[in-house]
Amino acid sequence: MSGHVVLRILGALELLTVVVLFANLATVHDDAVASAVGPLHGMAYLAVVVTALAVARGRHRVWLLAVVPAVGGLLAERAARTTTRS
Repeated sequence: MSGHVVLRILGALELLTVVVLFANLATVHDDAVASAVGPLHGMAYLAVVVTALAVARGRHRVWLLAVVPAVGGLLAERAARTTTRS
């Protein structure tokens, strides 16, 4: 599995966990959901940044986009894919 695919999956997971956290905050505000999904989101965020560093191959734009919360993984994957084709 290539780094681009892993970055896309991790970016989607990060976005999904943020959506779950915000939905929980806006509706029932259950502490159990926040305590379970919060660390998962943190791990997904860190995994996105580390994977983006591995995929970037010296292109600063890719890993800088990965630092953007929630959508950074998807943005970084797109930037890595478009710069690879050129």
